[in-house]
Amino acid sequence: MTGRLAVITRATGQLGRVMTDVLSDCGADIAVHYNSNCAKAEELVRSVRAKGLRAAAFQADITNYESVSEMQRQIENTLGNPQIVVCNAVIQYEWKPVLEQDISDYYSQFESCVMQNVYMAKAFVPAMKKKNYGRFIAVNTECSALAEAGCSAYTSAKRGLDGFVRCFAKEVGGHNITVNQVAPGWTISYVDRENNTEKQDAYDRTVPLGRRGTDLEIAQMTAFLVSDLASFTTGAYIPVSGGRVMPAI
Repeated sequence: MTGRLAVITRATGQLGRVMTDVLSDCGADIAVHYNSNCAKAEELVRSVRAKGLRAAAFQADITNYESVSEMQRQIENTLGNPQIVVCNAVIQYEWKPVLEQDISDYYSQFESCVMQNVYMAKAFVPAMKKKNYGRFIAVNTECSALAEAGCSAYTSAKRGLDGFVRCFAKEVGGHNITVNQVAPGWTISYVDRENNTEKQDAYDRTVPLGRRGTDLEIAQMTAFLVSDLASFTTGAYIPVSGGRVMPAI
C-alpha cells in the first residue's frame, strides 16, 4: 500500500486504532478521523509518522453530511485524496428487546451504520472515479446475519448497510473501485486484555474455532480487502467470526 492514503473513521476506537496500525504497517498513509478523542488521534498520528509515513488527524461528525464534506476538504488539502476508505464508526447504545428499545436508538443506528457510508461515499468516491481506482470498506457485523434477540436496532441498521454496499458495488465497479464488508464477531480488544475478559465460555462454545477473534484479525482482513490481493472481490459480506456465520449459496 506504499503511496496510498487511507481514511479510517473512528480510528481512535477499539478496532480503529488497530486498523490504523495494520494499514500503516502495510505502507499506507493515514487520515485519522476522530469525533471527540483528539488526544488519541494525535497519538496515532505520531505513531504513523514514526514509520516514515504521512498522517494527520481530522474531526468530524459522521452522521452529518456537511461535517463529513468539510473533513474531505481538509484531508484533500492536507494529504490529498484517499484511495482507501474504511467506515468503522458506530454509535454505542444499550441493547434491549424491541418493545423496550427507545425509538431514538433505531434512528441513531441507521445514521451511524447506513448514512455514515452514504456520506463517506459521496464525499470521497468521486475522486476515486477520476483516478479509476479505489477501495471502500464498510464494517458490518455477524449480528446482521444471525439476527439474535435483543439487538434489533443494530441488526436492522447493519442489514440496511448490506443493501447499500451491494448496490454501490455495482454502481462503481466499472471505475475499478471495490466495495466490501468486513463482518466481525464479538472481538477481543485492548479493553478485554486490560480486564482479562478475553475468554467468554458461553459465546466461545458457539464458535467453530472455539474462541473469539481479535482486533488484529479483523484489521488483517481489512488490509487484505483494500490490497491488490483482493482486486477482483467486490460486493462481498465477509464474516470474520471463526465460523459462527457461514453465508449460504
